[in-house]
Amino acid sequence: MDTHAGRVPRVVQEMESRSDRIRELEAEVTQLRHAVTAHALIDQAIGVLVAVGRITPEEAWDALRETSMCTNTKLRQVAELVVDWARNGYLPADIRDELAPRLQPHEPG
Repeated sequence: MDTHAGRVPRVVQEMESRSDRIRELEAEVTQLRHAVTAHALIDQAIGVLVAVGRITPEEAWDALRETSMCTNTKLRQVAELVVDWARNGYLPADIRDELAPRLQPHEPG
């Protein structure tokens, strides 16, 4: 009589379950890495807008977000273009046209 007959499928199932969980965790780590990179890029773009437009970080965030929505461009891409603009002086016309009015500092009332 084989006492191990019922255990083999259970061991295989446990190994498959662990392998599935490892793949899920690897995918989650990859996603988190992308999120951290995107967050850093957005923070850099906010810094550029704060410096260039002499606006608050909150206003810079709103400017990025609104520019993204109005140009139908992903926020990460808008942020990347703004950071590149700080390096090379070039900003695509559609992004520039949306950002320009948002970079005007408010006059104290």
